[in-house]
Amino acid sequence: MEENKLHALRHSAEHILTQAMEKLWPGQIIKAMGPAIETGFYFDFDTTDSLKITEADFPKIEKEMKKIVQLNMPFEKFIVTADEARKMFADNPYKQEWIDKAENLKEEISVYWTGDPGKGGSFVDVCAGPHVARTIEVKAFKLLSVAGAYWHGDEKNKMLTRIYGTAFETQEELDKYLTQLEEARKRDHRKLGPQLGIFFFDETAPGMPYWLPKGTIIVNELLKFWREEHTKRGYLETITPQLNKKQLYETSGHWDHYKDFMFICDMGEDEVYCLKPMNCPNAMTIYKQGIHSYRDLPLRYSDCDALHRHEKSGELGGLFRVQKFSQDDAHIFVMEEQIADEYKRILEIADLFYSIFGIKFKIRLGTRPDDFMGDIETWNKAEKELEQILIDNKFDYFIGQGEGAFYGPKLDILMDDCLGRQWQTGTIQLDFQLPRNFALKYINDKGEEKTPVVIHRVIYGSLERFIGILIEQFAGAFPLWISPVQVAVLPISEKTMDYSKEVAEKLQKQGIRVELNTDADSLGKKIRNAEAMKVPYMLIIGEKEAEAKQVSVRQRGQKDLGSMTVADFAEKIIKEDKEKKL
Repeated sequence: MEENKLHALRHSAEHILTQAMEKLWPGQIIKAMGPAIETGFYFDFDTTDSLKITEADFPKIEKEMKKIVQLNMPFEKFIVTADEARKMFADNPYKQEWIDKAENLKEEISVYWTGDPGKGGSFVDVCAGPHVARTIEVKAFKLLSVAGAYWHGDEKNKMLTRIYGTAFETQEELDKYLTQLEEARKRDHRKLGPQLGIFFFDETAPGMPYWLPKGTIIVNELLKFWREEHTKRGYLETITPQLNKKQLYETSGHWDHYKDFMFICDMGEDEVYCLKPMNCPNAMTIYKQGIHSYRDLPLRYSDCDALHRHEKSGELGGLFRVQKFSQDDAHIFVMEEQIADEYKRILEIADLFYSIFGIKFKIRLGTRPDDFMGDIETWNKAEKELEQILIDNKFDYFIGQGEGAFYGPKLDILMDDCLGRQWQTGTIQLDFQLPRNFALKYINDKGEEKTPVVIHRVIYGSLERFIGILIEQFAGAFPLWISPVQVAVLPISEKTMDYSKEVAEKLQKQGIRVELNTDADSLGKKIRNAEAMKVPYMLIIGEKEAEAKQVSVRQRGQKDLGSMTVADFAEKIIKEDKEKKL
């Protein structure tokens, strides 16, 4: 189904939901607002204190929605004046606010009726549309969840009741989506992460994950691979201050564009510091410490420091939206004529980093936003150059109008996971502005001072978000090379415990991550526990194996690989780890 029609279908389903709610609980709800969204629709309701809507109410609501659908009423749009609209929604403060805003902006005000208003139409709402022609077209829909949501997302406002749902053109499409949704629930990193001992959150540090020992291994393995590959390519890693005076961000321009998302520390005596929300101003400061020649460029500084960004509590979501995170960041200082070649190198790294996880991606070219910095001619030139690079290197891309950073256009990496969901992870940004703000220079081959161009880039993006995606991509069953525990040694009885310890120690000395199960459980339970913890390999050691100085190898997913010597098994694991096999 084409996207515009699907949007109209979901928008119409949202109106049918609201009409059903008013029919079921007359006088107990005030309709606030709700749009069609990428995955369906939602609507926010202000309810009386005595009314608590839960998912247990969904069958009743859906039944009422189906009645409205079967009435086959038309959706009709009418343009009204602000005064007319105010009279229609005289008892609704939320609609009054929207009407006032539209009037101030001199925007057209429209309402949609479900039914014929001339004959006592049954439902009306302020709405710009679009909608389908009649209610009968909204056949395949499902209510999904209920949550609290502050009006305008501001925690100072009243908490409303938000009902989420989805709609498709056919029942087959809806069933497919619901199956996918159920699979996504099983893979939810917010559940699997704590279950597998990877991370947890605590209310004393909202949106700031605690990485447990197993999670720390995953972080370190990803960074180890990152460092190895970037060292080969001439990147120089740096560490920069976590606290910086606000003057640094005034120079960069972030203070005007980004201060609402910073953690700000007022130290008194006119001294204001900020927790570092991004690395770029610090990278500019490092560059400025020396005199640079054209021979030094490209100069590639990388940085994996922790960053902090102040998010509203309602916007936090597991590892996908956090307040403390790390990026595999880099800032590359180049001459203009080096841009195309450097972008090609960066995209080659991206291809490598995503292919090892079997992940496909496409590129979004973000163009000039409304709050851009600099001159339009420079922006036009940069956007044209980036698009030509994508064309020349045959990358799958599309244009994201107005989605560039305020200082320059960017390429966003959008990856598709195993469930067909799309995530933004890495980004590559071209910046002509910050080098000017910091008065950065290099000496060209004629002895003249020139301003370098900076390429900001992350490949994983936020490590927290990337790991959250990987947890769901693999349902916690990571490839061997990043698995926190690579091998579980399972002695059948106490009689084989000494040999089992010997096996574990030999593997550990070769750098293999091993966990020895010393519990008095049955072998069956030990195997089930190792499978539940997604351990790639299990070594079962009975008296026969101990006597032959061998191990019986079982691969995750109940695959029996037979018996082999410890040396042969270690060689197999080391090879698989090095090759980063899926």
